[in-house]
Amino acid sequence: MKNALTLAALLLLPPAAALAAETKAAEAPKGAKISIDPQSFDFGNALPNKTLSKEFVVKNLGGEDLRIEGVTTTCGCTVAEGYDKVVKPGGTTTLRVKLETRNYSGHVKRSVIVKSNDADAAVVEVSVTAEVQAAEASKPPASKQ
Repeated sequence: MKNALTLAALLLLPPAAALAAETKAAEAPKGAKISIDPQSFDFGNALPNKTLSKEFVVKNLGGEDLRIEGVTTTCGCTVAEGYDKVVKPGGTTTLRVKLETRNYSGHVKRSVIVKSNDADAAVVEVSVTAEVQAAEASKPPASKQ
């Protein structure tokens, strides 16, 4: 029955439209397919005791609903929020990642782990980095009197 409906639809479409429909159907992978952009982000130089924020775009490149089953971080100084738990085929959601620099100094790298129903990439990791200045370097110089 499905093949008969497909054939009927193709016969009713102009040849170029039929070819485009076949190509589009062939391009979308079966199942859910996660893509996160960017894969990592560098905040560059940062001051201690600040909260840095970056939005990552989670896209479903597959032909079925993408279900985000869980999002975890590698440190309590990092929060990931704001995302939809179900992303329709071709749809997107925004994953907001916040990194608290606290009293850290030097190179800081934290990861966010996204678990989904993508059969090929059930776990995807994105990362944020910053170069946190030492607390002394962030203080204004003492004035001379």
